Amino acid sequence: MTIHGDHPFLPPESERSAVRRFRGRLASPVALWTSESAGLPVTSMLVADGQPALAIGLVDEDSLLWAAIQRTSTFAISLLSWSHRGLAEAFAETMPAPGGPFRLTEWNATEWGLVPSGVTSWAGCRLLDSRSSGWAIEIRATLEHVEVGDDPAPLLHQRGRYLTLPE
Repeated sequence: MTIHGDHPFLPPESERSAVRRFRGRLASPVALWTSESAGLPVTSMLVADGQPALAIGLVDEDSLLWAAIQRTSTFAISLLSWSHRGLAEAFAETMPAPGGPFRLTEWNATEWGLVPSGVTSWAGCRLLDSRSSGWAIEIRATLEHVEVGDDPAPLLHQRGRYLTLPE
């Protein structure tokens, strides 16, 4: 048996999507979007200030989160810190979470969705509209409530790895 540093399930470079590889080089903050009992870490998002202020993000159309947002028209966006990387991995289904990822931490209930205890910056959103965008659903929502706190060590994602800013 040979041990090597290559990923055993990674397709050969010639078969990988250049667009996905390009997108992967963009360092993005990790936000946990939650609605009802569903959640998903989202890095493909932006916030536009204005009247109304908007959150725009890309989510998998087959995700439990998208189904929950369609039912409720509301969701919470929580900006995660370095200490939340295990939570992000559990919601991304890349780490085991016996009993489900909602059992990994305490939660604060809001009228928009659950927010992990200890998160200092989050927004409550209401679905405005959606459309297909590439292989995802582009969600546009109004920000109805925003709380901004001191976010030490923001959780970032780049090239398939979590990282944070140096202090």
